[in-house]
Amino acid sequence: MSTLTLTRRRGLAAAGWAGPVVRRLGAGVAVLWAAATAAYLALLLVPGDTVDVLIADGVDTPERRAQIITEWGLDRSQARQYVDYLVRLLHGDLGRSYVLQRGVGDLLATQVGPTIRLALTAAVFGVVLALVLALTTAGRRSWFGGLAGMSELVAVSMPPFLVGLLLLAVFSFTLGWFPVSGDRGFVSLVLPAVALGLQISGVLGQVLREGLERALEEPFAVTARSRGITERRLVAGHALRHALLPAVTLTGWFVGVLFGGAIIVEAVFGRPGLGQLTLSAVTGKDMPVVMALILLSAVVYVTVSTIVDLSYLLIDPRLRRSG
Repeated sequence: MSTLTLTRRRGLAAAGWAGPVVRRLGAGVAVLWAAATAAYLALLLVPGDTVDVLIADGVDTPERRAQIITEWGLDRSQARQYVDYLVRLLHGDLGRSYVLQRGVGDLLATQVGPTIRLALTAAVFGVVLALVLALTTAGRRSWFGGLAGMSELVAVSMPPFLVGLLLLAVFSFTLGWFPVSGDRGFVSLVLPAVALGLQISGVLGQVLREGLERALEEPFAVTARSRGITERRLVAGHALRHALLPAVTLTGWFVGVLFGGAIIVEAVFGRPGLGQLTLSAVTGKDMPVVMALILLSAVVYVTVSTIVDLSYLLIDPRLRRSG
């Protein structure tokens, strides 16, 4: 093969990646801008004076009011205020909580760690459990497969807070194996992660099993069997790749369940994190914190969605050629 041919193929491969990457990054930026604008409009649409809304339950003094007017540029036109708000966001300035008397960025930095640990642990638990159940039951008719399917339906139908309460009643209050509340290392992560990850494993396991069983009926599976490949190797080495695309599509929902469920689960188990911060911000009408949490949700969703969309190109090379 000539050097010119190799160079041409590499150029085509790069072109196959460049278009989808640029389009997806552009869409991500547009979503972030829309989320920032929605958060700003929410501040303007809240009934009452903007200064009163920002102060909420915080200290209300003439000096504080003057500080807010200066910080948010409330003495300028609406268009200038909006532009200044976007500029502050680009510089990483999320504002100040006038209820907690701290910078919003500092608040998020101190609370995001426990939530990330909980979400990652729950994600690993949910994905591993779904993979194990799907790989061991796909294409097989047995009592274990029926039991796994029934367990997945139960996991999907039960909300995380109810699972959390049941786990606390059995493993904390009755057996005393795990702490009731707090963040005391990995042992305190087990029950919250199980409560949050069971619903994910139920949905993901059903989708993976359906995709695996559909793939096992494709012509490539018949050809592989005729060549003497074992059923286990066929499922894990070939069919799983075809079943991943519909499962990966669920990642957006997956992230929403983790982020939204973490708020409830952290409250049930008395854990620190963004859940407690969100509840206190909403109940205290702390708009700067609420706006920052909206933006954080958008950033997480856009980041994960972009990674997922680009992973399609790795899983199915045909998408690169079509792109």
